[in-house]
Amino acid sequence: MLYRVVSKVPHLLFRPLYDFYESYLFEKVKAGNLPKHVAIIMDGNRRWARRLEKPPWYGHLFGSNKLEEILEWCRELGIKTLTVYAFSTENFKRSKDEVAALMDLFERKFKELVDDERVHRYGVRVNVIGRKELLPERVRKAAEEAEKVTRKYSNYFLNIALAYGGRSEITDATREIVRDALEGKIKPEDIDEELIKRYLYHPNMPDPDIVIRTGGEIRISNFLLYQIAYSELFFVDVYFPEFRKIDFLRIIREYQKRQRRFGR
Repeated sequence: MLYRVVSKVPHLLFRPLYDFYESYLFEKVKAGNLPKHVAIIMDGNRRWARRLEKPPWYGHLFGSNKLEEILEWCRELGIKTLTVYAFSTENFKRSKDEVAALMDLFERKFKELVDDERVHRYGVRVNVIGRKELLPERVRKAAEEAEKVTRKYSNYFLNIALAYGGRSEITDATREIVRDALEGKIKPEDIDEELIKRYLYHPNMPDPDIVIRTGGEIRISNFLLYQIAYSELFFVDVYFPEFRKIDFLRIIREYQKRQRRFGR
């Protein structure tokens, strides 16, 4: 018992300092040039759970709770758009038990979004991007209901990439462009970058200013390949459930120091 008390002393002593620094950093960030769109590859849920000797669903559950925190951080800063990589087309190759647990979690979270008073109070529109036809019907219906009840909102946007792959998105867009060209709706000479963007899963989504990947891996993993051509990339060596507000603020502070030339 005494050991448990003593072991918490350093944490208790440094907590006020930590809180002060977080508040200081928040004010600095708030006063600077803020990104309009942040995209996150939420990596490390399973490894975090494994470290705690828990099953994968435990990590995914805590990861979903962390996402709610991040959405609140974005709201506090006035960042209008948050896009998260929740489940890739390749993730279907995971074990049946893990995929089933994830689908149960997605269904539950979409239903919670429908009734979440914060979503309606702050005007958060939910968009689900990906090959939704690959999802179980119950998950797809829950996702579509969340989209439907938030469709009128435009203060903030939460884009959830589900059954998503960047190459799949470009492939699907190309298929639609070819179909419309064959039907005479567009001419080959009409095809440019802006036209291609209109055929993506969410054509009105602005390109991300920042892409964050947690979990320590340094790769994009087929995420928003068309949209992130000029995004600022940040890779952090913490598992997603452990991602802190201070980590988020430090990334935005670093973003504010960078010069974005867009090839110029």
